[in-house]
Amino acid sequence: MSLFFNAVTSDGETTYSFTTAGYAALIIVLIAAVVAACFFKNTKDQHKFSTRQLVVSGMCIALAFVLSNVKIFKMPQGGSITLLSMFFVCFVGYLYGLRSGLMAGLAYGLLQMIVDPYIISFPQMLFDYIFSFTALGLSGLTSTRKYGLYSGYLIGILGRMAFAVLSGVIFFGMYAPEGQNVWVYSFGYNGLYIITEAAITIVVLLIPAVRKGLNQVRVAANEADSKRIALHKIA
Repeated sequence: MSLFFNAVTSDGETTYSFTTAGYAALIIVLIAAVVAACFFKNTKDQHKFSTRQLVVSGMCIALAFVLSNVKIFKMPQGGSITLLSMFFVCFVGYLYGLRSGLMAGLAYGLLQMIVDPYIISFPQMLFDYIFSFTALGLSGLTSTRKYGLYSGYLIGILGRMAFAVLSGVIFFGMYAPEGQNVWVYSFGYNGLYIITEAAITIVVLLIPAVRKGLNQVRVAANEADSKRIALHKIA
């Protein structure tokens, strides 16, 4: 662990930050993930990522990352209510399917882990940054279905919530008030910021002008397949 992490002790609590070798390892992991993803087909039964797809996905991840720094409320042991940041990760899955969604979630998780980490152990890091954010890409499961944006977003949120709750039970159960069930504590803690942000996002997505704008973005992002997309509009 000392090769990739530096221990930082503050107020009796030990957390970890990345060393230079740790950052290098993250870059290698991301490159390996991109290479591995090329062996899986997307929703159009293609192996290759198009230039348009890479550009649009990169813009969505960048926007999600910027919005993740607009924190409405920050939790003491990690997690925060942000301005729609999770949505733009899920949006990649809606645009291009499961493979691209999972890749976007992984890339976003690695960015969060590099810039704003809260790490107490390697397994916790995997749950809170790799598994949890990658699960947002499950939104791609409903990318070709009617109302797929809404259902996909909820699936992605539930995926992240599942890993966050498990992380809370396994790694942060000691913070539960005496006598309180650790599962109830973890669900309440993680639900406060994840479900609250999801509710805000759904309200925004229900605005007619927003729906229309996102439909136009999807058609532009998949210009070569616009006829098929027109059949699966958000609403």
